[in-house]
Amino acid sequence: MQPDDSINVLGTTLGLCGVDPVTGFFRDGHCNTCAADQGSHTVCAVMTAEFLAFSKYVGNDLSTPRPEFGFVGLNPGDSWCLCAGRFLQAHDEGCAPKVSLDATHIRALDIVPLDILKLYAA
Repeated sequence: MQPDDSINVLGTTLGLCGVDPVTGFFRDGHCNTCAADQGSHTVCAVMTAEFLAFSKYVGNDLSTPRPEFGFVGLNPGDSWCLCAGRFLQAHDEGCAPKVSLDATHIRALDIVPLDILKLYAA
């Protein structure tokens, strides 16, 4: 799998999203993406208790550790590459987390308008 160019929504080099825990479709700490990333894990978000509860409620439990998959579980304050569609859904429901624009991949704009992302700029 060859990643798309590492460009953020601001048109500059994609910044680091998170390494504790390591995030990203490629688990490289960046919200890089490629054609195989069907979920578009492109929005670098800072987790909140409210968002983690919402995500669990809609079927994607990000807070419970899953050691069998090497997943430690997320806590409020952790940065994570979210699926762009889930971020937009959280926005629509009024519980979207803050976003690191410099670490959010430009492909997120295929799903989430820039003006919405800017509302949540960290």
